[in-house]
Amino acid sequence: MTRGLFRIFVAVLTILGPVTALPLLDGTAVAQPSGSGTSSNPKFLKLSLDSVSPTTVTTASDPLLTVSGTVTNIGDRWVDDVSIRIQRAAAITAPSGLRATLRLDEVSYDVNGEFEDVALRLNPGQRKQFTLSIPLRSESGTTSSLRITEPGIYPLLLNVNGEPAYGTQARLDDARFLLPVLGVPPAPGEDGSGYPAPAVPSPTDAPVATTLLWPLADRPRQVAGHPGNVDGKVELTDDELAASLGKGGRLDQLLSALEGAIGGGTTRDGNLASAVCLAVDPDLLLTVRSMTRGYRVLASPSDPDGATRAGAGAENAQIWLDRLRTLAGSMCTVALPFAQVDLSTLAAVNDPALSARAITEPADIIDSILSTSSVRGVSLPDSGSIDASAGLLLRNHGFGTAVLASTATIPQGAADWAQSTSESGRTAADPNSVSPIADSASPEVVRLPAITAISPTPAPPPPAAANGTPSAAPAPAADPALHAVTFDIWSATALAAVGSNPPTPPFTPSGVRYDVTNDSRAARLQDALGAISWTALNPETSRPRSLLLVPPQQWGPNRDEATALLRQVDMLLRGNLATARPFHDLVALPPDPQPYELDYLPQVAQDAVPDRFVLPVRDQGRRISEMMRALVDVPEAELTPHAFLTPLRDDLIRTLSLSDRRADDTAQPDTFAQRRLDQIIRTMDRLYRSVTVLPPGGVYTLASEQSPLLLVARNDLPVAIRVRFRIEAPAETEITDPGEQQLPANGSRSFQIPTEVSDSRNLVIPISLTTSEGIALGNPTQVSVRSNAYGQPLAIITGCAGLLLLLLAGRRLWRRFRGQPDPADEGFDPGTRRRVNRYRRARSRMLREQEQLQETR
Repeated sequence: MTRGLFRIFVAVLTILGPVTALPLLDGTAVAQPSGSGTSSNPKFLKLSLDSVSPTTVTTASDPLLTVSGTVTNIGDRWVDDVSIRIQRAAAITAPSGLRATLRLDEVSYDVNGEFEDVALRLNPGQRKQFTLSIPLRSESGTTSSLRITEPGIYPLLLNVNGEPAYGTQARLDDARFLLPVLGVPPAPGEDGSGYPAPAVPSPTDAPVATTLLWPLADRPRQVAGHPGNVDGKVELTDDELAASLGKGGRLDQLLSALEGAIGGGTTRDGNLASAVCLAVDPDLLLTVRSMTRGYRVLASPSDPDGATRAGAGAENAQIWLDRLRTLAGSMCTVALPFAQVDLSTLAAVNDPALSARAITEPADIIDSILSTSSVRGVSLPDSGSIDASAGLLLRNHGFGTAVLASTATIPQGAADWAQSTSESGRTAADPNSVSPIADSASPEVVRLPAITAISPTPAPPPPAAANGTPSAAPAPAADPALHAVTFDIWSATALAAVGSNPPTPPFTPSGVRYDVTNDSRAARLQDALGAISWTALNPETSRPRSLLLVPPQQWGPNRDEATALLRQVDMLLRGNLATARPFHDLVALPPDPQPYELDYLPQVAQDAVPDRFVLPVRDQGRRISEMMRALVDVPEAELTPHAFLTPLRDDLIRTLSLSDRRADDTAQPDTFAQRRLDQIIRTMDRLYRSVTVLPPGGVYTLASEQSPLLLVARNDLPVAIRVRFRIEAPAETEITDPGEQQLPANGSRSFQIPTEVSDSRNLVIPISLTTSEGIALGNPTQVSVRSNAYGQPLAIITGCAGLLLLLLAGRRLWRRFRGQPDPADEGFDPGTRRRVNRYRRARSRMLREQEQLQETR
């Protein structure tokens, strides 16, 4: 009976299951969109923007906006009746809207087009491309349009609806992007003939002075722990840089886009060229130059001591470097800090030589390799924000200007107010709100009176411009305070989102931080085009008519994207909406009269290199400097001390790099930094052990108490070095200090150390080498010494014996002169004495005859 009831119950559930499941699934089908930072779960469709035409609307554009995209079923069930429409929100009136409006709810996009069917059904994994067109405006009012009647930056939304299986019709995803409208084209008539509505151009009475930095940088690639060598060959962690320099690579496309936009010879666009300044990482240039000489690549990047293979990018490196040298010779160039170093952590390390290499020498490296004259005295921190210690570091090294985010400085005395409002500006009512500081206007150049050099340091004189490009001192020589040139954070945030692996800059307010990879590359490019154009289209008396465009230093657009951005700037220049302002003219502007102070942004502090690297880097920097002072620069030597140790100092700077620290997961960059630091420590230990005293291998016997001690010192370094002997002589010995000595490169030298030993016992003498400053070198050794001298008793006995001998000899002579027999001769036979005398006389006679005979012959 029980089994029968169970079978009936299972049958009922089988019949009613699909029916009862429908209400449960219906609620989950109404999914919310995921575009621009929002997320939903579950999701059924993914909408991605592929292209927009025109990308920027002008008075000469087609009055019809055409959008292409792809919709993909990423769920586990089919979706029916897929349709898409275009919607528009109001034009952006504040710069923060360039980011915040992309997170508005769909209802804020209140101008709607008509839904157009895309697919009757999309099965799981299936995708469908689509193209939509809609008029920009319609004067008749009977045709659906975007109703754009005046220039501005307009947020657009693609809204996709569908009916998932077991659900109802719902909005399943959207894609958001910005449409810059520099001018509204004339609207066609209802029948397609004539233009009843004239074009609406943008006002050109207040053009914005525009400057664009064009960064060329890469993450550190050189394997750490390799000092300089004669052939100059290096090892790289991987060969990705070769691909980046080759055709179609990231760095090749960045350079190609700039070459194509600026042109050369008679086709050169001088207006655009004067607005652009190349910002080059010296670490990248050193690596590329080393690649041209041949290089090795690790077989496994995680094993820096493992096998290597020959690199394949020498030719690509040479071609790319020659192209860059040609381009840099005809336009503005500025050096970035070495390897995108964290200036605040560098200041905490407090190593003068390391700081000079990281921030002062880059300009010399750029000028030497590219044969150009770069802008001097201006620093471009990778993070866009620095603390007071970093500011003092820059000012004390002769820098008069730093390029910082507009939110990285605040009016003096406003720190408490800034703290109360915080840079995120989030409230419970409005999670997308932005701090008033982030949205307020910042002067072009501000003065930081709290960041003053210890002693007034004049700005470096502008180098001679061999290429005809003017190069000016960026800061007034008489002002000891640091100046800050501020850049627009909203355009910088949008530019950072263009291309592959887009980061969110640390100066982006937290209220509008989100993962931009949810948006397609085409949508992110549109956002950047809109951000570039917003200032030109929105003249305000409270804002300076100035725009400094600063992409991230490790930037990833392809050639088409980079070309589109350059053309957008060129379009603004040609349309008199902007004027080109050279970078050196911008940094030379007088600062705003109101004093400002630094505001170290919280996200910048969070992304900084951890404090645990400060002490180890400081210790190794000190060891490198100590060895540098001990090495000798021998004339005509193939390798100098500077060339030998500078690569290790560069490795320390790379340990403090901000590259790859924009992601939430800091484990990987920390691992890379620690691995690099461990390799440097092992190398420095090996270098210090390479100079040592060779152990004698047994007991050393001195022939007398004043015999010299023979020692052999060995130098396995490829550079000569100055050393001193540290000899811990026991009380029974007195060893003369030989003073400072020089050991040849890759050689040994013998030394005779004046030694006086007053004991015949075996003595153990500890001996080691140090630098001139007393820094230990090599491994200490012990010399066992045994002297044949008997010391003071032997001297007394020898003196007494000599005196006795003299007395006896004198006594014998005295008696002989007086003709008295010596008592010592008593008992000696006279006959024997006579025979001995006769033998002596005969022998003497025979020897004389032999000599005469030889003379006769």
